[in-house]
Amino acid sequence: MIDWQRWHTSYDDPRSPLSQRLVEVRRQVRLALDRSVPGAIRLLSLCAGDGRDVLPVLAGHRRGTDVRGRLVELEPGLCAAARASAPPAVEVLEADAGDTSACAGAAPADLLLMCGIFGNVGDDDVERTVSAVPSLLATGGTVIWTRSTRAPDLTPRIRSWFEEVGVEEVSFAAAPAPGWSVGAGVHRGPTAPFVAGRRLFAFR
Repeated sequence: MIDWQRWHTSYDDPRSPLSQRLVEVRRQVRLALDRSVPGAIRLLSLCAGDGRDVLPVLAGHRRGTDVRGRLVELEPGLCAAARASAPPAVEVLEADAGDTSACAGAAPADLLLMCGIFGNVGDDDVERTVSAVPSLLATGGTVIWTRSTRAPDLTPRIRSWFEEVGVEEVSFAAAPAPGWSVGAGVHRGPTAPFVAGRRLFAFR
């Protein structure tokens, strides 16, 4: 089993691939907030870790106080760290993000984060998770996702799967050499009915 708290220590090195990826994820979160329509912004982050992808952005963004929603994370220590910095309007739920029951009441979101998932699950799970995005993301909402481009590179297929479910890609950034990548897209299709208890993925 991976020690996910120790895994997160790689972020402490600004030269690490994780730190470089984090910069791009936060940039995409800021851009998503910039293009959000006035009013409340519903957030859903799956496998959220300690919330560092999004919580520091909310703290410094002019729309940060408009955000309501949920971070879903299974590791208790990471949940505790996220709760320590999350604003009152953002819930931290200790639960299995691979089961849609963890999203009940928080979907459809206006901002959906799926970071650190696609590189830890099988290809079928990735496709199944992407296929569920229309039930987790409101029309006009943004999804942000990550995946390594190392061989075998699944990112071309992931990008096509998002397109097939009505998500228009607005950004795809990758490391110069095979490594991290961050994708972002806006859901242009209708929101699908939410189904609780649906298994999307399981970490290998």
